[in-house]
Amino acid sequence: MRLFHFSDNPGIECFVPRPVRVPSARPPGRDWLNGPLVWAIDETTQPLYFFPRDCPRILLWATPATTAGDRQAWFGPSTARMIAYIEQAWFDRLSRETIYRYELPMAGFEDLADAGMWVSRQTVTPRAVEALSDLPARLERHGVELRRMESLVPLREVWSTTLHASGVRLRHAQGWAATPDAPAR
Repeated sequence: MRLFHFSDNPGIECFVPRPVRVPSARPPGRDWLNGPLVWAIDETTQPLYFFPRDCPRILLWATPATTAGDRQAWFGPSTARMIAYIEQAWFDRLSRETIYRYELPMAGFEDLADAGMWVSRQTVTPRAVEALSDLPARLERHGVELRRMESLVPLREVWSTTLHASGVRLRHAQGWAATPDAPAR
């Protein structure tokens, strides 16, 4: 198992626990997740972060509970393991930007059992850093089909399906905040 943290900063020497910038509603007893932590993602779900930092995106994947109907409705004939949706306005930036993948040691991290997310309450020194460019090609190599839309708002219904849906930086998506019942992510 490998853990990573992604950044647009190539020179991070250590990660110091800090609270999230925008607190999320947490289940009872889990509000500590808004407190000072170092966040990491596992190797399987790292494609969630093959994007410029503030790029709003929604990634979908099947779980053991996913119905054939939901898979067909959202994936169609695609054989990709994940589908990533971004707004068309972000595609040029996605294509030209370089991000940095920091590999982190497993020691001190707790598995949140939620979409490959891990957290540490301690300062973490990275093992290595790697520059990643040509992000659309990297997504493809990891089995992720990239789909572009004018707006992500029509995808809000995916959270009521049997697919796993992860929304990242949706507060930056066009019209997302004005959408009734949209997940606040």
